[in-house]
Amino acid sequence: MRPRALELHGRVAIVTGAAKGIGALVTELFVREGARVVLGGRDLGALEAHAARLREIEPSSEVVCQPCDVTDEAQTQRLAARAVEAFGRIDVLVNTAGGTGPIETPCRDYSADEFRKILELNVIGTFLPCKAVIPSMIASGYGRIVNIAGTSGLRGYVNRSGYSASKWAVRGFTRTLALELGPHGITVNDVCPNVTNGDRMDRIVATKAAALGKTPEQVRADFESQTALGRFVDEVDVAEAVLFLASERARNITGHDIPVDAGWDV
Repeated sequence: MRPRALELHGRVAIVTGAAKGIGALVTELFVREGARVVLGGRDLGALEAHAARLREIEPSSEVVCQPCDVTDEAQTQRLAARAVEAFGRIDVLVNTAGGTGPIETPCRDYSADEFRKILELNVIGTFLPCKAVIPSMIASGYGRIVNIAGTSGLRGYVNRSGYSASKWAVRGFTRTLALELGPHGITVNDVCPNVTNGDRMDRIVATKAAALGKTPEQVRADFESQTALGRFVDEVDVAEAVLFLASERARNITGHDIPVDAGWDV
């Protein structure tokens, strides 16, 4: 058994979408485990407010903020450069930035612009941060990249064609990158959440209920009935899986999907 000190002691991590939801919880777990963290996101005020919360949780934590639109290559390059400027290297990248796209929208009603928009955010917004950090990781001969895919990238998802397509793409990209980067000591994996408690899922449930003429409670019950455990997962469950993949415990796991789905895809 390896000693269990702080999981990420001294590691340098970049997290996109860091100010809220899963990204915020990932950063909290990371600072608790000794990582130095660069928070990436579009809203600098939200990033700074979250950084202040992290410093309250761990007064010795080293956290810097860098505004970044993950669909803009220059900004993602700047995000990576900020990490190197602040901490000298990049050990971990976690891509949590993303969106849902139209909900309860059949393909025939899905606009091309909306389809492009969700692919741009979820796929290009995963690709560009990876591209930005790879040179630093190769130079150090070490790296952990964790992407957020989703169970809609494991099976089809009725009336969510754009979102589902984007998450299938993230899975394919993850596997290809694992093959490319394995010789450099870099692992690349993705986490696939299912229905997850939080503001985003509340919006999805409300929109789906309105479209189907059901109550939000009925929609939630239907989602829950599709899982082996009969429940939603929590955002912290997803964050814990990310922490595992970023740690030395997962050093021989690469190119894989880790479902956190309460037994939906079984």
